[in-house]
Amino acid sequence: MKMTLVAAAIAALMAGSASAETIGVSMQSFDNNFQTLLRQGIQTRAAEVGGVTVQFEDAQTDISKQINQVNNFIAAKVDAIIITLADASAAPAISEAASKAKIPLVYLNLEPSNVAKLPDQEAYIGSKETDAGKLAAQAACDLLKSKKKESSAQVYILMGDLAHQASHDRTDSFKDAFAGGDCKGATIADEQSAAWQRTSAMDMTTNWITAGRPIDVVFANNDEMALGAVQALKSSGMKMKDEIVVGIDATQDGLAAMAAGDLAATVFQNAKGQSGSALDAAVALARGKSVEKEVMVPFELVTPKNMNEYAHKN
Repeated sequence: MKMTLVAAAIAALMAGSASAETIGVSMQSFDNNFQTLLRQGIQTRAAEVGGVTVQFEDAQTDISKQINQVNNFIAAKVDAIIITLADASAAPAISEAASKAKIPLVYLNLEPSNVAKLPDQEAYIGSKETDAGKLAAQAACDLLKSKKKESSAQVYILMGDLAHQASHDRTDSFKDAFAGGDCKGATIADEQSAAWQRTSAMDMTTNWITAGRPIDVVFANNDEMALGAVQALKSSGMKMKDEIVVGIDATQDGLAAMAAGDLAATVFQNAKGQSGSALDAAVALARGKSVEKEVMVPFELVTPKNMNEYAHKN
């Protein structure tokens, strides 16, 4: 579904409530750049709505720690929970615990494995991850065609955490788009997980360079890993004129790298749209209103031609 909450939910939020809601939020990692944008977005939207207290916890990518945080929220009888999952496979157990406690639960950004069977009073707010991969492939292929390398390119993929469905969806859709389009002659030379981390991506790309492999394209599942690839390529003496690096998120660091001529393209992921909708959904559910089970915020392709439009969107 498109980015809309039911009219009744939005009306209820804007009208306010006599009671103040406490929302427990467990974030996958405070250290992750995009997760930080989501956290800031929740804080901003909570201030706009008013009458809402938000308690943040950092799961530090540890699913056991995250489950403990959820259990603590339940014990504290918060009015609703928002969670960005450390491991998508843990969602059914988390959903069951929240449902038994009759506490509304909103999954944000990282798709739960039980997304098709969410209990009542639960929802998922995110973006269609396959669209991100397709947009990234489109940008990379267009650039390869401009260099007349669409039939011979060697393409490398830096995947996110393999416990996240987004890593698989972004990667598979990217590869499918290449296989079915003008760049079907290109070779996916390797794909490895760098777990969303810039340093890990830099190390992985350095390994590819050290192995003496030709590199025409690096597609990273997020901008942090794309920037790690850029650092490795530049450290090896490459000038970023022939190599194409494409990321996802359109973070401020990513846009700065694009302005410098290092990042060829990225895909804007709307942190404000996702986090604001998640906060709205959590508060609406806490107030006994209904919301859509799935809210999808569109991805948008960002290139040097339109990057100035995205400077302050997140």
